[in-house]
Amino acid sequence: MSSDRDSRLAELLHEAAETHHTVYRITDGDDPDWASWYASWLLDLSELPDVLGVRPIRSHLVHALVQLDRDYTAAESRERWEDWYAARLSAALPTRAVRR
Repeated sequence: MSSDRDSRLAELLHEAAETHHTVYRITDGDDPDWASWYASWLLDLSELPDVLGVRPIRSHLVHALVQLDRDYTAAESRERWEDWYAARLSAALPTRAVRR
């Protein structure tokens, strides 16, 4: 891991995964909309905004999680997914909201 922040992000992602599996125990963790659940939990029930130094827009976080999942699967990495995502999460999020 490249930083304490990455370590903390990996811990939060692991905690989200454990919590998600508990909440979805009846389906053995199966949740087709997992990224939305993770984003809500990370934004509202964890220290993610404090760790990042900014509160990401929920839809941006959902998109980043889905893209990281695709990239991690394609990379066939042997690294723990939490560590892999954490090292890339900040870069995957826009630095500010885009106005339309």
